Amino acid sequence: MRIFQVINVRWFNATSWYALYLSRLLQDAGHEVLVITVPDSETETKARQMGLTVETIELNSTSPVTLFKACSKVLALVHQKKPHIVNCHRGEAFFWWGILRKMRLGFKLIRTRGDQRLPKSDFINRHLHSTIADGVVVTNKRMAEHFLKKMELAESRLWLIHGGVDTDRFRFDPEGRENVRREFGFEKDDFVIGMLGRFDRVKGQKELIEAVAKTRLNVKDRPIKLFLIGFPTATSKHEVDTWIAEKQLGDITVISGVVDDVAACISALDLGVIASLWSETIARAALEIMACRRPLISTDVGVMPDLLPAEALVPAQDANALSMKLTDAVNKPEFLEKLLSEHARTMSQLTGRDFLKRTMTLYQGVLE
Repeated sequence: MRIFQVINVRWFNATSWYALYLSRLLQDAGHEVLVITVPDSETETKARQMGLTVETIELNSTSPVTLFKACSKVLALVHQKKPHIVNCHRGEAFFWWGILRKMRLGFKLIRTRGDQRLPKSDFINRHLHSTIADGVVVTNKRMAEHFLKKMELAESRLWLIHGGVDTDRFRFDPEGRENVRREFGFEKDDFVIGMLGRFDRVKGQKELIEAVAKTRLNVKDRPIKLFLIGFPTATSKHEVDTWIAEKQLGDITVISGVVDDVAACISALDLGVIASLWSETIARAALEIMACRRPLISTDVGVMPDLLPAEALVPAQDANALSMKLTDAVNKPEFLEKLLSEHARTMSQLTGRDFLKRTMTLYQGVLE
């Protein structure tokens, strides 16, 4: 099968990761995959690192001249490559690919929505998704409900595909756990609470720090450590250090910076936390933590209610509720065991193989 993955995302965020990981799975399965992205972007760099075939086109420009050149290049690629499937992962390019779809150039058009913004329910948008697109993929139930109820999309055109995780790479690593805990100074009896993710206000590092400070006061029988597996992006390390100092957690907190073996760092945790304030429509970090068989608790944003049981969720921005959940995790081994059992059930359907299988079922279905 010849497939275009249109990923006009400048940054290597969750949307980009979802699309690129899918592209690699398809390529490894023997399909001819072309990644189309914007030039000089993190997505382009990552795609090339993954060994994917890449074409760069300025699909996000508002300049009429640039857009004309971009559309001309797109049309030439379609005539040259003759794709069976075009999958658009961002809305800016979806309109233009929709026009080409109407020209009956031989491909089927898929729109994948992996972002948190709900699409407007106007006539043009409903027409694009309901009539021109051959299928719509969403990554969480909230978005699925919006398409069914507000966009009036037929159920037969809507696919909920959460994504998946590379379970060969992300698995519990006992040796890596010991090495990382030794490297960062964690003792055998320390209960290590960790967050995996870039430093960004949306990720909730501040709320987790506040919650850990409260939990530390309530737990006396076991030493607690906080492990922030990440590095500065939108939020500086200085700002994170300030939050840590304000809550007097400098003696128990470690920041990893950029690490080579993420799975080993995850394995070093006794509890993973997703404290995001919003977003998490794909939740890559959550999948990786659960794949490494580490218990996970989270705020109730985005896709997280799809992935975790209710007892593992707390309201976003509620440091008190998060602290209570952390205290339960430290004090109640049976709570952690229950979480691990639930995670195993969830992850049994969210491997890379499952991701590929569900996507191929969609692609093959629209081609029949």
